[in-house]
Amino acid sequence: MEHKTWTTMADEKATWGPGPWTDEPDKEQFTDEGTGLPCLVKRNHFGSLCGYVGVSEGHPWFAKDYSDLPANVHGGLTFADFCQEGDEAQAICHIPGPGEPDRVWWLGFDCGHAWDVAPAMDAREHGRGWEPIRMPDTSYKTVGYVKAELARLAAQAAAAAPVPAGG
Repeated sequence: MEHKTWTTMADEKATWGPGPWTDEPDKEQFTDEGTGLPCLVKRNHFGSLCGYVGVSEGHPWFAKDYSDLPANVHGGLTFADFCQEGDEAQAICHIPGPGEPDRVWWLGFDCGHAWDVAPAMDAREHGRGWEPIRMPDTSYKTVGYVKAELARLAAQAAAAAPVPAGG
């Protein structure tokens, strides 16, 4: 899969104030180096990043509900579905390379929990004169953080897959 990034929220991010999100892409697709699985990083409407790993037919996690899977990732899995229809820069979907499956089951997590900074939500609260409520150790989860979590999730998915005969 070709490594590709999209920046679609520049105008919105300008209202959030300075932070690591300023120079980050809003969506990125890439192949996990350790497993060969397709991965996505995508920003949601709260300004938080989400991470997704795709598994194809034949994988034991394919078409399973995220709550039924033993994955250990930031905040737990919060998404499982096929590619979404719509604009490639906005949808939870990928552009497969030649010979790669286009029908994958995306398993995802989000970085919009009580201990995560959601810059768009914070900006809205500031605009209303409210100060965001923070849990101890609250932080913004960067693209680098999400990619590290994706590598962990991809490794777990690869470990759950049966080894082909002769492999």
